[in-house]
Amino acid sequence: MQPIEIQSLDDPRVALFGRLTEAQLRNRLEPDQGIFIAESPKVIRVALQRGLKPLALLCERRHLEGDAAPLLELCGDIPVYTGSRELLSSLTGYVLTRGVLCAMRRPAVRPVREVCRHACRVAVIDGVVDTTNIGAIFRSAAALGVDAVLLTPSSCDPLNRRAVRVSMGSVFLVPWTWTDASLDELRQMGFRIAAMALADKAVPLDDPALADEPRLAIVLGTEGDGLSCQAIDGADYVVRIPMHHGVDSLNVAAASAVAFWQLCRRGNKDE
Repeated sequence: MQPIEIQSLDDPRVALFGRLTEAQLRNRLEPDQGIFIAESPKVIRVALQRGLKPLALLCERRHLEGDAAPLLELCGDIPVYTGSRELLSSLTGYVLTRGVLCAMRRPAVRPVREVCRHACRVAVIDGVVDTTNIGAIFRSAAALGVDAVLLTPSSCDPLNRRAVRVSMGSVFLVPWTWTDASLDELRQMGFRIAAMALADKAVPLDDPALADEPRLAIVLGTEGDGLSCQAIDGADYVVRIPMHHGVDSLNVAAASAVAFWQLCRRGNKDE
C-alpha cells in the first residue's frame, strides 16, 4: 500500500498509536478486538513470524526504504502511516526505536490447561507490575528453557508496549496466559509449586529435589514485597538463591534468570 503522509497529530487514523490508553487498547469489554503496539523492526518481525495479525504501521519517513522496507512486504495490504521524526515523536510521546511501530491484533486468551499441557517447567508471575521486569522475565524464560508463563491478574500485561520491547519479542515465543493465584489447576496437572522467597524453611536453588521434579511451577513475586505469606505457605517448596556479601535478594528479573538457568537445565532443547 502507498504510505499515507501524516500532517497533523489530530488525524484520527493514528489515534491508536498515541492517544489510546493501554486499557483502551486491550479493549476489556471485547478482548477479541483488542490491540497491542509492537515497536522496532526486529520485534515486529518476530510477532509476524508467530502468526500475529498486523493492522497498521507507523514509520518515520526515512525508514520506509530502510529498516521498515522488509516489513512492508511481510505485513501485506495494511495502512502505512508516515511522517517526520519530530511529528511522530510528538504523536507517541517518545522517540521511536528504529523508527517503526506496528498495531497488531491481540491473540485470544488461552486456557491454562492448553498452555501447560506439554510443559515441564512453568513460570508463574504473581503481582509483578513493572513493565521492564515483565519484559526481562519473558526474555529469560524464552532463552533459558521455560515451557510456559502464567500471570496473575494483578500483574502487568505482557503485551504492554514497553514490556514487548524489553523482551525483544520473547513474549511471542513462550506460551502464556492468565491464571488465578490459587494454582489449583497446576496441581491437578501434576505440578509441584516452588515459591521463590526468603524464608526460614527455604531450600537452596541447587537442592537436588528440585531438579528431580518432573513438573515444576516456579513462582515469582512482586518487586518490593515478594510473595504473600499465603503463596509461601501453600507452596511445596520455598526456594532461595544463595547470596554473598550480605546481599539478601535480587531484582525479580535477575532472580528469574538465575532460577530458570538452574531449574530448567534439561539438556539443549534445540538439539
